[in-house]
Amino acid sequence: MSSISKAPPEEVALVAQLQSGSKEAMSLLYDSYSPALFGVIFKIVANQELAEDLLQDCLLKIWRNIHSYDSVKGRLYTWMLNIARNVAIDASRSSAFKAAQSNQELTDVVHIHTSGRSNDRPIDTIGVRELVDQLKPEHRELIDMMYFKGLSQSEIADQTGLPLGTVKTRVRAAMSTLRSYFA
Repeated sequence: MSSISKAPPEEVALVAQLQSGSKEAMSLLYDSYSPALFGVIFKIVANQELAEDLLQDCLLKIWRNIHSYDSVKGRLYTWMLNIARNVAIDASRSSAFKAAQSNQELTDVVHIHTSGRSNDRPIDTIGVRELVDQLKPEHRELIDMMYFKGLSQSEIADQTGLPLGTVKTRVRAAMSTLRSYFA
């Protein structure tokens, strides 16, 4: 029994080229489909940088699993969207994602706190600096680097020589303490 593909000829050709390992076909796939794949991922994770990283993971997964694509079961586009969706959902269920979301909550609280009044007041006059100053020294330093100097947790780990896991744990503890001040 032969299967007749309902896919357009250019899609059939693209799949064949991908399955043969053509890097040019992968480049064409990226140019043609990455905006749609990124859109699906971003809608789930709502974080530009993470969505960009996950798009790369998605494309790598497509590249590695193109031999499992079956045109009889569906179109290439639908197959790739499912991969993008699954990559994003897996990431959103991870503990690192949940920790990052938790870290974002303080930024949101600070923004809400300051947006109710004049936005041109410096941070020191709205009381956040005093709250941060009440933290343990090892927590205060990390919050200062992250929120007042704009460093990522990885950059903080590099600058302080602390393991990334320690930075994340201390930031999470500091956030918890700061949240209790706002409650």
